Order: sequence, then C-alpha cells, then structure tokens
Amino acid sequence: MSTSSQQPAPRTAADEALRAALRWGIAGLVVLVIVATVAGGIFAGGPGVWGALIGAAIGGFFILTTVMLVLFTAKLDTGIQGMVMLASWVGKLLVVMIVVAAIKHFDFYSRPTLFCTVVGALLIVLGAETYGLLRQRVPIVDLPVEPTDQDR
Repeated sequence: MSTSSQQPAPRTAADEALRAALRWGIAGLVVLVIVATVAGGIFAGGPGVWGALIGAAIGGFFILTTVMLVLFTAKLDTGIQGMVMLASWVGKLLVVMIVVAAIKHFDFYSRPTLFCTVVGALLIVLGAETYGLLRQRVPIVDLPVEPTDQDR
C-alpha cells in the first residue's frame, strides 16, 4: 500500500473568492427552489411544483456549472481556459435544448412556472454569485518595476 506524497495545491485568494461565489450561488438556488416550489404548488398545484423543480434544475445547472468550470480551470493557460468555457457554454446550451425538447410534449408540469423559475434561477444565482465575489477580500500587490536602461 503506497501513500501519495503529493500535497493538494494551496488555495489562493482568487480561489477563495470563486468558492465563495459558488457557495452563495448554491444558497441562492436552494432558497429559490423552496420559494418557487411553494409558490408553484399554491398557484398551479402539482404541475406548478414540477415546473418549479425542473426550472430550478435547468437554471441552476446553467449558471453553477460556469462558476465550477472557472474554479477548476483557473490554473490553466488562458487560451485553454477560454476554449473550455466556450465548449462548456455550447454543451450547456445543447443539454438545455434537449431537456426542453424532451419535456415539451408532456403536460405534467406548468410551463409558466417553469419559465418564471428558470428566469428567477438565472437572476438569483448570478446575483448571489456576484455578491459572494464582491464580499471577498483579494489582496493585490503591485511589485515595484525595476528601472530599464531608458530610465537611467
């Protein structure tokens, strides 16, 4: 039995800010799920509950995967990080389109509740992530620039 001698990479202040954004985004999504499910149940009955759950899943998936990908690819080269983000955006769009196309023919959910919950999830989770990022203190250090030959 061998033990790994590799230590996990140290967390940086930027990583902590992204983790805080993820935590706040998840918290915002949980609150939205509870409120939308109760409201959907009150206004549309059982189909409203299903619409709220599906809408929260779609909206939360779309937004939270972005912050997770930024967190996981933070150490990569910016070109590769950009490619990963673009590919993930296209992939997320395809997944959402497939899910919407698959459930379009069913009537077990309330479409207005689904729409309102997706829009709410996008706005609330994005706002919560922004709040989480802005609350973090990220130290910025400007190193003195050494004088070049022109400055002497």
